[in-house]
Amino acid sequence: MILRGDFSSEVLRVSTNIQILAPDSGEGPYRVVYLFHGMHGNQGTWINNTMLPIFAKKYNAIFVMPEVCRSFYIDLKYGRKYYTYVSEELPKVCRKFFNISHRREDSAVMGCSMGGFGALYLALSKPEQYGFCGAISSACLSPKPMLDALRKDPEPWLKTGPEANEIFVDLKSIYGDELEYNAEYDILKRIKDFPSGASKPEIYAACGTEDDLRSDSLSLRDTMTNTGFDFTYEEWTGDHDWYFFSDALKKAIEHWYK
Repeated sequence: MILRGDFSSEVLRVSTNIQILAPDSGEGPYRVVYLFHGMHGNQGTWINNTMLPIFAKKYNAIFVMPEVCRSFYIDLKYGRKYYTYVSEELPKVCRKFFNISHRREDSAVMGCSMGGFGALYLALSKPEQYGFCGAISSACLSPKPMLDALRKDPEPWLKTGPEANEIFVDLKSIYGDELEYNAEYDILKRIKDFPSGASKPEIYAACGTEDDLRSDSLSLRDTMTNTGFDFTYEEWTGDHDWYFFSDALKKAIEHWYK
């Protein structure tokens, strides 16, 4: 069952789109995956480009796909509070209408590219809420070097094309006009500083060997060494595209169900 619609979000203060993929049968309570799109995607991206409906039927889980524009799933400095929306309001709304398990081990957050960042950010900031994280071809995991370079001289970056200009605007909405580094959004630092007494989410990460963002995933892999996280990293031939994302999603779900 694929449900497409929108609802009025009190947190975002707008009507926002959402897609939910639910089992056709069964009583629940169901496992749930909050599945995040990338910078160029929307709430329909995963259903439109992967075998997700087949995966959902096989594993009898509910997949919740919100739409967050280019926000990186955080509460923007100049913009809407997307982190509060996806981590607090969205789960409450979904539990109101669906028989979703409240157990941490039955709740996962997954995503690709910007959505991989979002999945890691939520899993590390709300470990009591998510037992599993699937981070596929994750982007911008340690932003300090990029921010430092842009503050010093943004022109070389801006001259690379329209997309760079758009990302520059996105970064200002996150970090402010001065592009001031905020450690809260540094995934690698959050891993290193993760509270010793907190429950650690299991994390599965994957990236294609031809992906331009592969260095982020390799840094994630290296940072995870000796941290105590149940962490798995895999890579195989592939690029930053839906051929790879679809395969990696299947592997992430299988890993969660192992």
